[in-house]
Amino acid sequence: MSASRIRLNAGGTLRVRLLLSLLAVLVIAALAMGGSVYWNVLRQTESLFDYQLRQMALSLRDQGEIAPEDARALADGQLDYVIQIWREDGHEVYATQLQTEPPARAVLGFADIPAGGIVWRTFGVEARDRVIQVAQPQNVRHDRAVQAALRSVVPLLAVAPALALVIGWLVSRSLAPLQRLAEEVRSRDSGSLQALPEHDLPDEVLPLVQSLNALLDRLGTALAAQRHFVGDAAHELRSPLTALKLQVQVMRRAPDDAARDEAARALTAGVDRATRLVEQLLALARSEAGPPREATATPLAEVVRQAMTDVAPFADARATTLELDVADGAETMKVSGDGDVAVLARNLIDNAVRYSPQGGHVWVWVGADAAQPSAPVLQVDDDGPGIPPADREMVFDRFVRRDNAADQTGSGLGLAIVRQVALRQGAEVVLADSPAGGLRVRVTWPGPPGSRS
Repeated sequence: MSASRIRLNAGGTLRVRLLLSLLAVLVIAALAMGGSVYWNVLRQTESLFDYQLRQMALSLRDQGEIAPEDARALADGQLDYVIQIWREDGHEVYATQLQTEPPARAVLGFADIPAGGIVWRTFGVEARDRVIQVAQPQNVRHDRAVQAALRSVVPLLAVAPALALVIGWLVSRSLAPLQRLAEEVRSRDSGSLQALPEHDLPDEVLPLVQSLNALLDRLGTALAAQRHFVGDAAHELRSPLTALKLQVQVMRRAPDDAARDEAARALTAGVDRATRLVEQLLALARSEAGPPREATATPLAEVVRQAMTDVAPFADARATTLELDVADGAETMKVSGDGDVAVLARNLIDNAVRYSPQGGHVWVWVGADAAQPSAPVLQVDDDGPGIPPADREMVFDRFVRRDNAADQTGSGLGLAIVRQVALRQGAEVVLADSPAGGLRVRVTWPGPPGSRS
């Protein structure tokens, strides 16, 4: 078999399976038709032989008086039937002489009489002072009936191979679109993600090709995003790494300990910024890496408290106050995917601290959505400069920093990571003005199934 044929599994090709199935159906149908024709012809032949026996007997009866010598004239050695004539007193007047013994008695009408080791089919008729009986061996009748039936079946057997060839041609022609599709896929390299052609495809195959095209489209989008991400990451990492290299050179050339200590502090700050950038890049890569991982449900308030603990050292360094408010009944509200939610909460709180002024204030609220009480909500407010409504969609892009940021050390990835995590979990992220004068970020998770009113 050609390697280009589409395989269902190790058991064989689709072409072979179709051919074998159709040929099996053809053979069964031919056998059924042949058997039906055989038995019909066999019965018709038996009826015809009975008709011949009856007509022969009746014709002898209607001839009037038949002398024995006249009856002998009717006997032909090449005939396979026996003529017997009896008088009314039971004396046999005539019987055709054969190698086998004919029936020794007469039976009016049709009958099957054993005699001479065989079974005879007889028909007897009474005529004036005599009884005429014509008999024929059953095996002779059966052999001739079988021959007639076989002659009727032979044409079917002769047509079967031609039908098999036609079926094979039809199967090959029907599978030609699949063959072309397989060749099209096989001829592509890893970078060819164009849609597969959908014209001239059977209706049964078209949904598969459409699904493959949708998959190729998603793969193309993912690869484009990956290339974009890698390019952006390379660009963003180049600056801090260059700065670190320059700071090392400055430290090596420092004329005294004070200058060396200052260069070391600058180097440490540069390492911290590069470390945070790498962590953010890895978090973003994980948030974009396909479908959500299987995770257990965790109380949202517990995850937020841990995120605030993680950000607290940075907030202390900026003298920023962190305040958490958990609404009544919200302590038990759970969200799925504690790891992803922790990344989301940590980035929101870190962003609020980073873009608040020195000595600022950040408010974190955990509660339920007013329109859907079973839907968990995380809300973060800051007293920073905020974001104008016209720019709020733009800040979800990668590496976007606001010019009026209080701290320019951010990576520009925080809200991009928040958006990706929210998309993975089916949550909604909304940016609005905070009553404190800064930005309010509100994340609403969907409630349990069937909870919407």
